[in-house]
Amino acid sequence: MGKNYNTEINMEELQKDAVDIFHSGFACSESIVYAIRKHFQLELSDDAIAMSSGFPWGLGGGGCICGALAGGTMMLGYFFGRTEPGDPKIHKCFEVCRELHDDFCKHCGASCCRALTRGMEKNSPERKAQCTDFVSFTVKRTAEIILANAESINR
Repeated sequence: MGKNYNTEINMEELQKDAVDIFHSGFACSESIVYAIRKHFQLELSDDAIAMSSGFPWGLGGGGCICGALAGGTMMLGYFFGRTEPGDPKIHKCFEVCRELHDDFCKHCGASCCRALTRGMEKNSPERKAQCTDFVSFTVKRTAEIILANAESINR
C-alpha cells in the first residue's frame, strides 16, 4: 500500500511557501519539511518539523551539513526510508538521497554550512539571501525527486 499524497505540485507555490516560512522565522530545515508536508498534503504531525529543528547552521551551529539539505533528506527518508532492520528498500533511499546531495552540491557549491557561509555573518542580509536560494532550490529538487520516483515509494 503506497502513501497517500498529492501529486499535483505547483513548484512555484512550493518554493514560495518554503521561502515565505523561512523569512517568517523557521530555519532552513524546518522550511523544507513544512513546505513538502503542506504541498504533498501529508498526514505528518508537527513533530516532523520539530525533529528538523536541530539541523540549522550545520547541526545547531556546528557548521556541518546544510540544514536545507538535511530537511530535504528527512523528507526523502519519509517517502523512501525503511521501518524494519535489513529491509532492502534502504538502497532506493540511499540512491535518491545521494541524488539530492549531488544536485545540491552542484547548485550550491558544497554540502557543508561552514563552507557555504564562509566569511558571512550569521544574520547578515547576504547570508539570508544565499540561504533563501538554497531553501528554494532544495525544496523544489526534493519534490522533483519524490515525483520522479513515485513507483518506489514505501508504505
